[in-house]
Parts: sequence; structure tokens; C-alpha cells
Amino acid sequence: FHSGEREEKCIIEDVPRDTLVIGNYKVQRWDIHKQEFLESAPGLGMFVTVTTPSAEVLLSKLYGPQGTFSFTSYLSGEHVICLQSNSTRFVAFAGSKLRIHLDIRVGEHVLDESAFQAKDKVNEVNIRLEHLVEQIHHISKEQNYEREREEKFRKTSEETNSNILWWAIVQTLILIFIGIWQIKSLRDFFISKKLV
Repeated sequence: FHSGEREEKCIIEDVPRDTLVIGNYKVQRWDIHKQEFLESAPGLGMFVTVTTPSAEVLLSKLYGPQGTFSFTSYLSGEHVICLQSNSTRFVAFAGSKLRIHLDIRVGEHVLDESAFQAKDKVNEVNIRLEHLVEQIHHISKEQNYEREREEKFRKTSEETNSNILWWAIVQTLILIFIGIWQIKSLRDFFISKKLV
């Protein structure tokens, strides 16, 4: 995505509890003379801030023009990940455009490459099996989280439907009461004018 030099950009990532999140990013600065983005942005870093669903700051750190950040969620819900350059220019002079490449991986655990170079095939198979078991646990955790979200949504929908039903009953009773009152008022009017 593109961003201004002093502009903060945020994304929302829905993350289950106890899940590792790894983010890789790279910043490129627009070169006015070449009319293209430079391959790197030397001297330019990024402030990375991660906020939990309860508005607590989980991570707030300055990184370089290219880097990796990670955090483990302790709450289920929408985590806000914000990136802002550490440009020291005044806002009026900081008109340069930035291109930010961002890759976020949720719940992914990286296998140790040195383990694959092991001569013993049994160890390699054992490490791959441990990685698969870890992935199964992560998938199970995500399914439980989605189940919780669906249950919460269903409960909210049922409460809304119940409120709508009661509101409809109240409206119907009000209309019946107003109708009876109008009939009585018209009857009294006609009697007073001696039309009936």
C-alpha cells in the first residue's frame, strides 16, 4: 500500500487467543528525479504499534526500513496493527510518497532449516511430524475461535429478533388503543351534534 511520509496506516487483523503473528515489511521511498520508487529507503524507519481488542498496546517499537515484527495474542479479537514512518521532516515538507510491502502471517511457525539438513532421516521426519501437530493445534484453535464468534453472533441475532417482536406487539397495542379512542371520540361528537 502507499502512504504519506508522516501518515499512519492501520490494518485490523482478527486473531484467536494465544496465536503467534509474524509481520514482514519493506519501505520504498518515491524518487522525484527518477520518477520511481527506490529499492530501499535508507535512514527511514517504521514505528510499529499493535493494539489489542481491549485497547492495550501490545507492541510499540521502531524498526528500520525493512524488518520483521512478531507478537503473541493473549486475547481473541481484532488487533490493530499501525505503521508510521519515523520521518523528522515537518508535515508541510514531508510530501514524499512511500510504498510499504507488508506480509502478515497468523499462526505460522517456521521450521528450522538446519533441521532439514540433518543426515538422519528419522530426525527430519520427527521434526516434520512435530510441525504438523503444531499446525493441527493452531487450526483447532482457530476453529474454536470461529465457533465462539458464531455463538456470539447468533445470541445477538436472537436478542435483536426478540426486541423486534416486543416492539411490534407494543406498536399493535398502541394502534388498537388509538383506534378505540378515535371511535369513542367520534361517537361522542356525533351524539353531541345530535346526528345519531
